[in-house]
Amino acid sequence: MRVALPRWTGTLAVKSAAFITVMCCALAALLGVLVHVSVTDQTVGQARELALSRLKDATSAFESGDTLLPGAGVDPEGLPPSLRRLAARGERGTMVDRHHGRPTMWAAGPADHGRTLAVEVDYSQQARTIAGLDNAILWSSGLAIGATLLVGAFAVTRVSRRLHATARVARRISAGDLDARVDDPLARDASRPQDEVAAVAAALDSMAASLQGKLLAEQRFTADVAHELRTPLTGLHAAAELLPPGRPTELVRDRVAALRTLTEDLLEISRLDAGRERLDLDGEHLSTVAERAVRAARAAGATGAAGTDGGAGAADTRIRVVRDVYVETDRRRLERVLGNLVANAHKHGRPPVVVTVEGPVVSVRDHGEGYPEYLLEHGPQRFRTEGGATGHGLGLTIALGQAEVLGARLEFDNAPDGGAVATLTLPQSPPETPAAGDTGPS
Repeated sequence: MRVALPRWTGTLAVKSAAFITVMCCALAALLGVLVHVSVTDQTVGQARELALSRLKDATSAFESGDTLLPGAGVDPEGLPPSLRRLAARGERGTMVDRHHGRPTMWAAGPADHGRTLAVEVDYSQQARTIAGLDNAILWSSGLAIGATLLVGAFAVTRVSRRLHATARVARRISAGDLDARVDDPLARDASRPQDEVAAVAAALDSMAASLQGKLLAEQRFTADVAHELRTPLTGLHAAAELLPPGRPTELVRDRVAALRTLTEDLLEISRLDAGRERLDLDGEHLSTVAERAVRAARAAGATGAAGTDGGAGAADTRIRVVRDVYVETDRRRLERVLGNLVANAHKHGRPPVVVTVEGPVVSVRDHGEGYPEYLLEHGPQRFRTEGGATGHGLGLTIALGQAEVLGARLEFDNAPDGGAVATLTLPQSPPETPAAGDTGPS
């Protein structure tokens, strides 16, 4: 069974805190072991020397027939068996063991007739000293680890907070908010030394400023070109209407209409880029809006002027209503989105095109080869088409931009059994209406 870990388990602060804790514990354990071993060796060595010295005195007294001092005896009770065996081999040795419930340092050596002469020294004080030292090492190590962990967590939290702020700004920039800046304090003050986080923040701010400048220049260029083309195209359209009837006149009028549609699309894209589009909210059943958008696409397809990505074949469109809902939205923009999706399906796919209304979700599906890989991965791109298709690639771009204005989500996918599927999900609640004083669409 898989266990879902909390989201914070992978954060830099938690990983750093865990690393600091492990390193502090390892260092405290190493230092504690070194101190414990050093003090224990010294204490045991002193007790051993005292026991061997008393064993030497006891041996001299035993050999001279004098009375043994207290704590010395021959084959005393409680002598460890290992010391008995050592003395039986004619050697001397020492050992710490418990005797009568207290730590005792034993020293033993050979006596006559295979017996063992042993001396016991009370080791309780030394044992208490070592135990007290161990407790002091544990407490001081715990305090040192806690203090180091707090200081390290504070320092790491400051760094991780700055990194999270930089990541949030990067996400805002990728979402289209080119005014977002990290504005890191260390990056602002050139006199202070910059760390790696400040360098990343400064690089992100510089990249955002450069990207914003380039996009604004592109938006101005698109708007200027569209505005400059509008006036001569109006005159060209008026002149084309004065031409005598005939096939050449139809071709001229058709191309002039295509140029006017392209110009209007460029103007609409420039308004979307500039964020000047405002909503005009109204309520209506979603199926009614879909039917009206399909009728408009059929009419435009019949006249050959369905817009940038329109064309013949729009009559082969079926509407399927699974569950109708009443929506409060900008009907004109919603019709524009659905109309562009239907027109694109007929121009680049194959009939039948099916528009399905299922609650607040509208899907437009054709039965062609599906969307190209670049579109599924990166979304619609202006003036890019694949496979020798005609058009300017602006229809889906406008549909995506208008969907964002509506607060809806537009997704592109390919059906498993073939065909392109565009899914528009309207918000459950209507987008915020523009504040007083806002201008309507230009």
